Amino acid sequence: MAWSHLQVLSMLDAAKTQFYHFTAVVISGMGFFTDSYDLFCISLVTKLLGRIYYHVEGSAKPGSLPPNVAAAVNGVALCGTLAGQLFFGWLGDKLGRKGAYGITLMLMVGCSIGSGLSFGSSPTSVIATLCFFRFWLGFGIGGDYPLSATIMSEYANKKTRGAFIAAVFAMQGFGILAGGMVAIVVSSIFRAVYHADPYSVDPIGSTVPQADYVWRIILMFGAAPAALTFYSRMKMPETPRYTALVAKDQNKACQDMAKVLNVEMKEQQQVAHAQPQNNRSSKFALFSKKFLRRHGLHLLGTASTWFLLDIAYYSQNLFQKDIFSAVGWLPSASSMSALDELYKIARAQTLIALCGTVPGYWVTVFLIDHIGRFAIQLIGFFFMTAFMFLLAIPYHHWTRPENNIGFIVIYGLTFFFANFGPNSTTFVVPAEIFPARFRSTCHGISAAAGKAGAIIGAFGFLYASQNQDKSKTDPGYPPGIGMRNSLILLGMTSILGFFFTFLVPESKGKSLEEMSRENEDEGDDQVQPNRVEVTV
Repeated sequence: MAWSHLQVLSMLDAAKTQFYHFTAVVISGMGFFTDSYDLFCISLVTKLLGRIYYHVEGSAKPGSLPPNVAAAVNGVALCGTLAGQLFFGWLGDKLGRKGAYGITLMLMVGCSIGSGLSFGSSPTSVIATLCFFRFWLGFGIGGDYPLSATIMSEYANKKTRGAFIAAVFAMQGFGILAGGMVAIVVSSIFRAVYHADPYSVDPIGSTVPQADYVWRIILMFGAAPAALTFYSRMKMPETPRYTALVAKDQNKACQDMAKVLNVEMKEQQQVAHAQPQNNRSSKFALFSKKFLRRHGLHLLGTASTWFLLDIAYYSQNLFQKDIFSAVGWLPSASSMSALDELYKIARAQTLIALCGTVPGYWVTVFLIDHIGRFAIQLIGFFFMTAFMFLLAIPYHHWTRPENNIGFIVIYGLTFFFANFGPNSTTFVVPAEIFPARFRSTCHGISAAAGKAGAIIGAFGFLYASQNQDKSKTDPGYPPGIGMRNSLILLGMTSILGFFFTFLVPESKGKSLEEMSRENEDEGDDQVQPNRVEVTV
């Protein structure tokens, strides 16, 4: 990279916030809106799926998904997400950020629709088809993590970069909120048109045949926001940093920067070989000794904190309905019809999203460039731990009906500090601290570590939270360690996350080249630069 490249990139760092920055947030953010909607709406409909496809004649309780089916339905999209993060992270560094960006959106749109069209002649075939589409849906969702974060980080200036990356991720909160609201609206319409008695009154009639349309509509709605932004996403230019640092095309980088930042850039002089052929300092490979010496601990820090966070975060998010039922905030399943149960689960999750999840994301957006990523992550892990123990240690106190409101308030605060904390910062930091040619790959590795934690949370919590008394477990499940001990375990993972945060550097107010030390590499390779004239 010639010094003129550094000039171009320094102008990106110093550029004023432009309309394009906000456009990029919306275009990239709608991908995350869809991501979170698709990943978390499944938790709203699993009880409905159990009632429709796994009803047991003569049972005192409504049908529920068998343990292996529940684990597959909840976890298969996470497995796909992990694979997609690794693959598209690598592809984003090989083909460019833009080259891989449209593929992820097409997968999300197609597989959201496919999930809702999961038909079959038996419950097994319906669930198998659903799992197939949700794996590939997750694969597309996984690609959005490294690509969206990297694109936003490479366009933003260094003063507001954290806020813009966090704003992209904050669209997750609106996706979670939208999932609950769509479920409320759809279930309310069907409840009004197709009345049903509670299960205890009419076990068969409590699940109307039309309920089979409800979960399909909810899942398919996730395709809409992604489809609306497809054209805009395909029109986005490649990031100037990728073009200059990885593709080594300075002229194209200047053109792209001029296009999106409303500046006129003129090349005054062309140098045939601006990039030295013997530049060894910047040629080290991923996982080489030099990479590990410079960035090994950083990668361990970003991957481990994301892994530990997602164990707790996805356990809480995917199984909110079970936690609400355990403390008595939701009525017993047998006292409701299938659509009543869906409506009340969706209402409870929407309330938590509105009061805890969404505000946490946006407090991060407003404060991240003022107090820094490191401080926010420590604060988040600390209070997640504190509130988790506050719920777990006096757990039996919270199960009394008069204390339900207190439980929900503290439970909502754990979500607030997850999002005003590590759930946001673990997404932001990997997009800032690694060299451009590895940036998407390293973000994908960090995110995949997070999804490994999510898979452990999704599968592990399902079994661990079962009652220790076998007579009180859900049908088909072995005894677990109980809800109280499960919450204690989640609190302990947050403690570990707090300490692993000390491996992650602070990137507030620093350029990407300063954080990745690419500016040091290029200092050894001075050549006569192209002169770049800028007119605003």
